[in-house]
Amino acid sequence: MYAVIRSGGKQYRVAEGDVVRVEILPGKVGGKVTFKEVLALGGDGEMKLGNPTLAKAKVAGTIVEQAKADKVRVFKFKKNSQYKILRGHRQRLTAVKVTEISAQ
Repeated sequence: MYAVIRSGGKQYRVAEGDVVRVEILPGKVGGKVTFKEVLALGGDGEMKLGNPTLAKAKVAGTIVEQAKADKVRVFKFKKNSQYKILRGHRQRLTAVKVTEISAQ
């Protein structure tokens, strides 16, 4: 069985046992997290779609890691004017291991 969830404005396809890296969520390593925005459930040749979400479905998981992604460098440049700006950004992420997918 798999589910399509929404977290941080993005959609993820997850199954039980998967580790998914989503945008930062509050909580400590080992803590529980629940995703209530389940957009679709599938498996065994059957598919349930929400409009926009499934009302009673939820996906539960545990926090495995709080980390940062690789650095993204942004370089702004204008020729003939000595304008050069170099910026960096590291997005904060939470790794979640999916433990349960529930349709009720």
